[in-house]
Amino acid sequence: MKQTALLTVFFFICSCLLPPAGYYLAQYTAGDDWEPPFVQQPQPTAGPTAEPGASSPQSLSPAAPSDELAPLYILDEGSGQILTVPVRDYLIGAVASEMPITWPDEALKAQAVASHSYALYCKANNDPTAHSGAYFSADPARRQNFMTDAVLRSYWGTAYQANHNRLAALVDEVLDRVVLYEGAAAAASYFAISAGRTEASQNVWNTALPYLQGVDSPADKAAADYARSITYTPQQVNDLLVLELGITPSGSPADYFTDYRYTDAGYVKSLSVCGTAVTGPQLRNALSLRSACFAIHYDAGGDFTITTYGYGHGVGLSQHGAKAMAENGSSWAEILQYYYPGTTLGSAAGLE
Repeated sequence: MKQTALLTVFFFICSCLLPPAGYYLAQYTAGDDWEPPFVQQPQPTAGPTAEPGASSPQSLSPAAPSDELAPLYILDEGSGQILTVPVRDYLIGAVASEMPITWPDEALKAQAVASHSYALYCKANNDPTAHSGAYFSADPARRQNFMTDAVLRSYWGTAYQANHNRLAALVDEVLDRVVLYEGAAAAASYFAISAGRTEASQNVWNTALPYLQGVDSPADKAAADYARSITYTPQQVNDLLVLELGITPSGSPADYFTDYRYTDAGYVKSLSVCGTAVTGPQLRNALSLRSACFAIHYDAGGDFTITTYGYGHGVGLSQHGAKAMAENGSSWAEILQYYYPGTTLGSAAGLE
């Protein structure tokens, strides 16, 4: 199906912005595409990497009461207002925007902990002027990154009470748990589907974090939306290259995209676009692609067909991989320590 490209350009790489989500894998980019407010971090100390199905890698201290957790300040992109959101409400609304309510309990709990860790990382490291004083932004009305209770009621309709009760019970089990690196909240990024292995952070955001260096995630290839093809006319590609990259194409469309280089995870690291060096994430942004793992085919005298593999930036927790691990018996703690190797799990109370 041909798409009107200029009307489908996504918004990517927003500082401290959680992902637009929604409940079909075809709709959410999960953690995508947020650029963490990076700070210099020490190199990792030796530590175990949890394998799927392994026993719990560590015992956790007792949870802190919910009233000991400071509320989060979130910029509502739609209204421009800063919302003061209790942690429990935030986690319910964040998980609801990131994973289907029907997914396994342990996957939903892993998402809750990752979302909490992300929020506290932003709180600790974000420029306070970046979001009008808030820690990060969301668009509840569009069900992106976090949903308020009012939006959840509208979204779930008659299933609201049952769905809310289920998520609230799961969130309560992990309410103050966070992913830690060297004693601080980790930049626990997440996304929908990998290309079979998660990506290293420096290949997307130019900053290497020791616990975001990529792990195998083979179950992602079984996701219903793992591969997706779109078609652009040469004129649509021309317009987007000019608008998004400042590149004015010339010559044969068959020669627009050449000299591909790939990361260890199989994503496009760089390529030549009409003679100009461009990174895979840059072209993904420019052409509104689901992933930086892509293949472009030009049908001489016709159109471009672009096939993408996976969905999202690829860094951190694969949500589909978390689902598969949970279905195979892994706990939320095992899932998180698999996708964030070298981290530990601890209480948020001391980070508030």
